[in-house]
Amino acid sequence: MIYELALVAKTGLSEDQVGSLKSLVQEVVKAEGGDIAIEDEWGAKTFAQPTSNGVRKGHFVYFIYQSDVNINNELERRFKINEDVMKHMILRLGDNRTLADIVKAYKTPFSKKYYGSITDTDDENSKDRRGFSRRKSCWFSANRFKADWKDPATFAWLVNEFGKIGPARMTGISRKHQRFANSAIKQARQMGILSHMSNRTAE
Repeated sequence: MIYELALVAKTGLSEDQVGSLKSLVQEVVKAEGGDIAIEDEWGAKTFAQPTSNGVRKGHFVYFIYQSDVNINNELERRFKINEDVMKHMILRLGDNRTLADIVKAYKTPFSKKYYGSITDTDDENSKDRRGFSRRKSCWFSANRFKADWKDPATFAWLVNEFGKIGPARMTGISRKHQRFANSAIKQARQMGILSHMSNRTAE
């Protein structure tokens, strides 16, 4: 299977300490016969909302890898006992047949190497995302993509200034894509990419 891993380390770590975290992931994945397709360091980012203990920044590192589920269990165990890791999240992206497509489509505004958004190819429809009453079809279906937690341009417009997610009857998107968007928003909040109390995103 193909998975994505995002981890947030404490800011103030040296390059060697960040390198050790990346090496940890590399070693665990390769030890179990897995293969890393993308390794991307986003660097230090300001959270959309401070953590419960007042931390405002974190150092983001991101991976896409092909592996057995047992690797994920070992990674989870390692992260829980590592004091340098503040947050982490592992998500399933697809099966082995889709690896090339997943790697090719990877973009995020938080990356220097893979900078961009899947909405960049969109023209007129992107301007009409908030025109809920005027749009007759699902914006996601029309543009052939779905909300992605690491790409705020695909979901931030669904969240109002108080952090409430707009319902499908107001947004005009399909029930299926509403579920995708809800999941992406919750995942983004978990990683500090989106605020729980507003539509502010990480910087």
